[in-house]
Amino acid sequence: MVVDPIHAPSARASLVSFDGLAVATERWRGERSPSLVFAHGFGQTRHAWQGAARTLAADGFDATTFDARGHGESERMPRGDYHMEQFVGDLLAVAREAASADGSPPVLVGASMGGLLGLVAAGEAAEDAAPPFSALVLVDITPRWETAGVERILGFMRAHPRGFASYEEAASAIEAYLPHRRERKTESQLKPLLRQDGDGRLRWHWDPALLDSVVQESERYQPRLFEAAARVKVPVLLLSGARSDVVSSHTVEEFLRLVPHARHVTLPDATHMVAGDANDAFTREVASFMHTLSHPTVTR
Repeated sequence: MVVDPIHAPSARASLVSFDGLAVATERWRGERSPSLVFAHGFGQTRHAWQGAARTLAADGFDATTFDARGHGESERMPRGDYHMEQFVGDLLAVAREAASADGSPPVLVGASMGGLLGLVAAGEAAEDAAPPFSALVLVDITPRWETAGVERILGFMRAHPRGFASYEEAASAIEAYLPHRRERKTESQLKPLLRQDGDGRLRWHWDPALLDSVVQESERYQPRLFEAAARVKVPVLLLSGARSDVVSSHTVEEFLRLVPHARHVTLPDATHMVAGDANDAFTREVASFMHTLSHPTVTR
C-alpha cells in the first residue's frame, strides 16, 4: 500500500537533555538537507507545528518538533525551578539529534519564545565552532517586543487557574481569546493541549510554575538578545503577522538594523499566532525559504 506523504507516520521519542530531563520529540523523516527543527512559543506544545511539519516533510524535508521542558509531554522541573539557560540547552540538544545525514545543522523555525532561544543559541555560538543552525526562521518575534501584547497573552494564561470542567468549556475560552478564528476547537484538537489532573479538571499542558520563573527572567534577557542578534551570520527569515500586537513596525525596523541580511515577510491575515492563523501561507513561506537552502542529502 502506498502511503500519502502528507499522512506519513512520525516517530516519537524522548531525548535526555544536558541535565537529565526528558524532552518529548516527534520526527518526520525526509531526504532533503538541511533538516528542520520547530520550537514552539511559551505555553504551547509541539502540536502547534503539526500541519507545517507534515507538509514540509511531504516536500522531502526532515522535520522535528518537540515540547519544551515544562510543556506538553516533556518533564517538568522539580519545585518549578526553570531558567532560560535550560531551554537553550534543550534546543541545542534537539538540534544535534536533528542534524541532516550529511552533517548539516538544521534550520530553526522558532515562534515567540522558541525564536528568542534560537537567537541566543545562534548568536552566542563560538566563532571557531560549527553553528548550531544553518538558518533561522523567526515567527513573529524580535529582541524587543510590545509589552501590551505580551501582557494580553499572559493574562489568558493566568485566567483559568482551576482549569476546565470539560473540553467544551476550554473551547469557549479559546474562542473568546481568539475571536477572529472561524473554527471552534474540537475535543480531538484540544486533547494534546490539556491534561486531566487528579481532581478531574482539565488544565493546560504546561507547568503553571513557568509563569513565575521564565516570565520574570525575560525582561532581563533583552540586552543579551540584542547582542546575540547582532552576531547572527546565518540566513534569517522573519515572518510577522500584520495583526500582531507583540511585533510592530518599530520592532521589525530595529531588528533589521541589527540583522541587515535578514529577509522580512508580513502575513496580512495573521496575529501573533501566525501558524495557527495562516498556516498555509506560513508554510509556503517556510518552504520557499528552505528551497533556497536545500541540497541533496548524502547517505551515510
